[in-house]
Amino acid sequence: MVPPELHAGSGALEARPDSTVLVVDDDEHVRRALARVLRRSRCRVIDAGDASGALALLEREPVQVVVSDHRMPGTSGVELLRIVKERWPTVQRVLLTGHADSAVIEEAVNRSEIFRFIWKPWDDAHLRITVQSAVDQHWMLEENRRLEQLLAERNAQLERLNRDLDGQLAARSVALVRAAEEWRASFDAIGDPLAIFRGGGCEIARANAAFARAAGVAITQVAGLRCREHAFGVLPCPACCDLPRGGTAERELAFGDRTWMIRSFPFGDGGLVVTFKDVTDEREVSRRLFHAEKMSAVGQLAGGVAHEINNPLGGILAFAQLMSREERSPEDMESLRLIQDAANRAKRIVESLLRFSRRPREEERGPVDLRQVVDDALFLLSPQLRAGRFEVVRRFEPAVAIGNGNQLQQVVVNLLVNALQAMGDRGTVTVAVGPAAPGRLRLSVADTGPGVPEDAALRIFEPFFTTKPEGQGTGLGLSICYQIVEEHGGTIRLEQPGPHRGACFVLELPAAQPRHERGEAVP
Repeated sequence: MVPPELHAGSGALEARPDSTVLVVDDDEHVRRALARVLRRSRCRVIDAGDASGALALLEREPVQVVVSDHRMPGTSGVELLRIVKERWPTVQRVLLTGHADSAVIEEAVNRSEIFRFIWKPWDDAHLRITVQSAVDQHWMLEENRRLEQLLAERNAQLERLNRDLDGQLAARSVALVRAAEEWRASFDAIGDPLAIFRGGGCEIARANAAFARAAGVAITQVAGLRCREHAFGVLPCPACCDLPRGGTAERELAFGDRTWMIRSFPFGDGGLVVTFKDVTDEREVSRRLFHAEKMSAVGQLAGGVAHEINNPLGGILAFAQLMSREERSPEDMESLRLIQDAANRAKRIVESLLRFSRRPREEERGPVDLRQVVDDALFLLSPQLRAGRFEVVRRFEPAVAIGNGNQLQQVVVNLLVNALQAMGDRGTVTVAVGPAAPGRLRLSVADTGPGVPEDAALRIFEPFFTTKPEGQGTGLGLSICYQIVEEHGGTIRLEQPGPHRGACFVLELPAAQPRHERGEAVP
């Protein structure tokens, strides 16, 4: 128990002030994306576009955490965080980087003593947890400094209270036992299986009740349990999941008839805290949403496709009748040519519709020519393009990505449909395909419509959010696009040149390796 004297005066526990996070990145879109994620936490977010602006803000107001991009013009993120460490030692430093370069990591650790690395593209939940941990670390250091001062002030008082140490120790022992019981109850109350592993991830040191139920053993028999046949009951063994030991990691793994999201958090000498989350139902719901949205798009196109099919089929029937009634002549040969053209046109339409509506399998991924994906999507939308006064501008460069062509075509169709609906009955759609950063490809769909309102732009990728009138949109199209692109290891973002100047959606996807690098023969 704390002596009554320590509850008064300058030693009283103080409420934590509001926390401020400074985001530094030369890309405004990245700063806005980071701010949007971090504002979900109870933190105030300010931002700067370069190191000089960040240092000016730090001079003017207190900041608890600095999240800085590594590569910036002028002063780099590592140099900025080193300056922050020297001037404001308690301000926690987080480096945001998209390059797993060991030299950069060594420099950041040695010179800047950063708190954490965050890799681009980041996971929103991981980002919030990391920043919150950095905030907690800052206030812990501040509290430690305050407590050190308090300790010096109370040292004399503690000497007078030595006679009561036995009673205090007994009370503390009771409190520790109670805290251990509370911790154990909280541990067992977690619904997902959770375990602490040692010995390379095969032997359990401690686990919660959910893990014991999944493993099929009593909670008292969990400690010391080792993996048998790569599983603990219905749970896969994390030692067989290639989880890295150097940092937090996650991996999705199919085991039996279930799909598990396994997350590991290292601690101690080779120990791991591992959580198991059953995501089977979530993945199935996502697949159904993808397919439902695709079927909705097919339904909107059905009328135009039927019209396109009826025209060439009518030509086929008419010219076939002519051939059956008359002698063959040059006019008949011309009719034969028209019949062939009409039949080929009908065949292309049917093939495009079938290819678009077919549900893809997850393993159907490989090299995909983005130019062909865009051409197929535009051909599928040709009835809508002809129905209005639309102009399509193609800016194509060679671009072969790794992915599922059917899913990527679904993304392009959704973006094109949104662009046409935004422009009304006339306008220009510009589709560009080409290289981006090394190892990445860029695909953009731009329109000349009114653009997206600023308040809606922040929520445009949220499921069920739509700006269309009731009955004209589900609010799932862009959220499905976002998830498909994320699952392909890419990114999608909205760029707007200015008010009422249209909208541009930009995709970045991993590029396929050249054939000679994949070990294929080059003719």
